[in-house]
Amino acid sequence: MINTRFTEMFGVEHPIAQGGMQWVGRAELVAAVANAGGLGFITALTQPTPDALRAEIERCRSLTKKPFGVNLTILPAINPPPYAEYRQAIIDSGVKIVETAGNKPQEHVDEFKAAGVKVIHKCTSVRHALSAERMGVDAISIDGFECAGHPGEDDIPGLILIPAAADKVKIPMIASGGFGDGRGLAAALALGAEGINMGTRFMATVESPIHENVKKQMVDNDERATDLIFRTMRNTSRVARNAISQQVVELERSGAKFEDVRELVAGTRGRVVYETGDPDHGIWSAGMIQGLIHDIPTCDVLIKRIVAEAEEIIRGRMMGMLA
Repeated sequence: MINTRFTEMFGVEHPIAQGGMQWVGRAELVAAVANAGGLGFITALTQPTPDALRAEIERCRSLTKKPFGVNLTILPAINPPPYAEYRQAIIDSGVKIVETAGNKPQEHVDEFKAAGVKVIHKCTSVRHALSAERMGVDAISIDGFECAGHPGEDDIPGLILIPAAADKVKIPMIASGGFGDGRGLAAALALGAEGINMGTRFMATVESPIHENVKKQMVDNDERATDLIFRTMRNTSRVARNAISQQVVELERSGAKFEDVRELVAGTRGRVVYETGDPDHGIWSAGMIQGLIHDIPTCDVLIKRIVAEAEEIIRGRMMGMLA
């Protein structure tokens, strides 16, 4: 058993979280992570309305009696979703753990805290982590450049970012980006984190609600099979390399603006990838950890394996190296 401030604060057995993932963070996956002793997050904006989110939370409760949370990601948008209504749905449903991500979360942090909700904020830099700490969040998820989704614009990998943040952040901190096995968990703990947050690795599990073809694609891919898109727009996103991502990269090199790639990167196309299993239909998120994904286990098997590997490294290999 590995006990940290993270496991104690959030009442979970293992220091492993499943972060919010668009189209993926649904009740069946979240409940499976929770039942295995980890902390799973329903992705709020995957649900089309706040009422649909309420229903998804109740569906998750029917599948697990253990703690779970909801992710609310706040990003700039031409037609932003009703964030306040989603926030209220989370509070009304009695959820006590939230993962926030994105820009200027102060309003949401204040409202969640007033309702007795613990907040983990995802950050891609030390300065943003310190800002979130000042806002009053309870914990930080520090996201290295290896991650899927939005790695920020500083390009700092976890080996540097995690200890740099640990040197300054006082509240509990878990490490995100590039984690998928016990070696990663042991390394994160050694670098100063109190757990790990995995997204891509949980996509390739039995309970993940995406097409089997996509899961198998991640097993077949190696660590090079990602692309960074929107670099020229200062909104970098790491996605699985496919025909569409390569097209977007080439268009950006030729000076394309967002309007020129809008149809290619539409979120609805990524949803079709997960639903139909055509990995080239649209953009879909995946991290460099694909190079360490070699099977499609249940969440229970995966979490137990990661913890057992980490314990063996800590107790066996590392202690055995001491003279």
